Amino acid sequence: MVAGVSTSIPHPDFAAERFTRCPDARFEPAPADGVLPEGFFTTTNLPTYVRVDGAWRMPREPRMDGALVLDAQGELWIREGRRVKAGERVVVGHAEDGSEGVYVNMAYLGGGGEGEFKFMTSEVSREKPIDYAQMARVLVEERERGGYPIWVTGPALVHSRARADMTWFIANGFVGALLAGNAVAVHDIEASIFGTTLGMSGTGEATSGGHGLHMRAINKVRAAGSIAKAVEAGVITNGIMHACVVHKVPFVLTGSIRDDGPLPDVVTDNVGGQDAMRQHAKKATMAVLVATALHAIATGNMLPAFVTEKDGSLRELATICVDSSEFVVSKLKDRGTHQAFGVVTNAQDFMHILRLYVERELSARKA
Repeated sequence: MVAGVSTSIPHPDFAAERFTRCPDARFEPAPADGVLPEGFFTTTNLPTYVRVDGAWRMPREPRMDGALVLDAQGELWIREGRRVKAGERVVVGHAEDGSEGVYVNMAYLGGGGEGEFKFMTSEVSREKPIDYAQMARVLVEERERGGYPIWVTGPALVHSRARADMTWFIANGFVGALLAGNAVAVHDIEASIFGTTLGMSGTGEATSGGHGLHMRAINKVRAAGSIAKAVEAGVITNGIMHACVVHKVPFVLTGSIRDDGPLPDVVTDNVGGQDAMRQHAKKATMAVLVATALHAIATGNMLPAFVTEKDGSLRELATICVDSSEFVVSKLKDRGTHQAFGVVTNAQDFMHILRLYVERELSARKA
């Protein structure tokens, strides 16, 4: 089994004496909108249980760096601090072993639960073997079970000539949602309209006047009104964004201070962009993060380390992080996304080889 891929996670035995002796969690009201009570419990991305009225319950919408909130209807949630309203009941305490009514399940990580959710604990190397066959099986199984794999990509995926492979994954139902920045869409659309990315031809040669082609691509989309309208008008005829529109795959493009344009679909407010990404992270059953440090870490912070199935069982949320530098993969894991399986290679090779193995897996299943 590839590390970090589809491992089942057992629930603790809450009938055991160590849990029956634990107290209920303690709640205090939020003193103001967006302000948490002193001593609030800070969540991790691991399976978390809260004892309320003698029963251990899992909160909804799990993620790290949130607060545990019990709403007026008695529903338990994990909320970002800025979203908590004055008077809402927030769990206080620091212990994760159940002694203060909150238990964080670390037993499945190894070491019999003696570990602790921490930052800066990764070991990543380009010398680690890459099991593409296993990753392909996981992707195919996600599609077969009707899962929601989110893909988070950087512009290197477009520049490295992996654009056709990403388009193939979208067209063939392996992408639940695409999360990216303005640049990914801009250069993909430039490639569709002008056949270049940042003015470079398909062979990597600079073209005359090519430095302005991405701006011309942005202008054409702005004139159309949106990416979808540009597709409908025949301005964008192929590529990643075209495939998203045609196959009705949702996408979130978030802006940065260095963006050109940006495209009309880009969410330029940082908090608004985070909220838009979070809507898909909440539904994610798998994550593939390719060639982007900023968006990979942002998404990792929004993801739980596990998936809750309809029957209440848990499994690990398969998370694959791909970059040509160990630094990016290490940084993601050091920020708490411990379940991420690091693939240290370039985007083009990863996308080409993964597609080859997925096609092999599909052929084998047909046979």
